[in-house]
Amino acid sequence: MRFGKAHVFRSFALLSACGVLALTSCGGEDAFGKRYYVSGTVTYNGTPLEKGKISFIPEDPKGVGASGIIENGSYTLSTGGGNDGARAGKYKVTIFAREDATAKAKADFAKAAKGVDPGYLPGQFLARAEAQAKSLIPTGYGDVRTTNLTAEVKEQSNTINFPLSDAEAPPEPKDVTKKGGRRGP
Repeated sequence: MRFGKAHVFRSFALLSACGVLALTSCGGEDAFGKRYYVSGTVTYNGTPLEKGKISFIPEDPKGVGASGIIENGSYTLSTGGGNDGARAGKYKVTIFAREDATAKAKADFAKAAKGVDPGYLPGQFLARAEAQAKSLIPTGYGDVRTTNLTAEVKEQSNTINFPLSDAEAPPEPKDVTKKGGRRGP
């Protein structure tokens, strides 16, 4: 079957129009809504926090949260990926920072495997090391029930800094694991 020039041109024009429509619909508004750039610094007792995670939990129950990675005391938030920011509104903020468990997991596995390095790290060694890793900041900052950190994202580019300290630390979260479990027949 042969296609004429007009048919090829119409097909190309239709595909081009679909491509333009797809590209223009990927702007600042999508399923997550309009977002605004958010970045800042996180320090602990005056020193930049080397690594960690930050989460913005919306006060509005219908809101959408945002999160980011802290590296060398700096972070940038994402809602849908690619440092796309957060929606305007008020948020509770949690910050979580723990020791790197990978090195300990590798050492534990090497000891258990009698020095043989098979080139991978079994999950149970990493899980155990992560459970034993110590928090680098007071744990109250990392729990939505106890954090005293808040932020407001405005309809503009936002710089929001968090100076954490032992003196201003929230209380440790209570352990919510149940003791005893379910009873009955």
